[in-house]
Amino acid sequence: MGILRKEYLPFKQNGDSAELIGVILGDGYIGKFPRTEVLTILSNSNNTGFIKRYSSLVKKIFNKNPSIFKRKKSNCVEIKIYQKEISKRLCVPSGSKRKLKIETPQWISRDKNYLKRYLRGLYEAEGSFCIHKPTYTYKLLFANRNNYLLEIVFSGLRLLGFHPHRSKYLIQVSKRKEVYRLKDLIEFRKY
Repeated sequence: MGILRKEYLPFKQNGDSAELIGVILGDGYIGKFPRTEVLTILSNSNNTGFIKRYSSLVKKIFNKNPSIFKRKKSNCVEIKIYQKEISKRLCVPSGSKRKLKIETPQWISRDKNYLKRYLRGLYEAEGSFCIHKPTYTYKLLFANRNNYLLEIVFSGLRLLGFHPHRSKYLIQVSKRKEVYRLKDLIEFRKY
């Protein structure tokens, strides 16, 4: 029988928790139940680096092994953990995030190293890197339907010295040197 905690302390404010918050805002979900909460992070089952990295981060931050399983009849893997007060301790709203007002915690926005890790989590969840050599086109894209999240990424990139473009559901960095600099800075897809 496991030890039942009476109190759950806030998570440490560091790069790992900043990155985890970013990935949760992109591909995660926090659900509430009467006596607990659930954190679920979804991944393509072929992206083993993502699964390994974020299940490891969850274990490190929550001090508990997450459940990892492949959904039947789909190419999706769930990284899942149950614990009390997940939403409150991470400052991530529970439920659907599509229309929620999402704000970056101040401890992340005040520290450029935490901001880089936060953006890494967001890009790992909702980003893509595209090259089309015949037309000399280079893109690092972030796609999402939540306007607040799009503004967070846009502002964060500008704060780090990039020149992103924004459309309705997309933030893109298009200058070749900036694309590679951003990719290296946030260590995009480096597992």
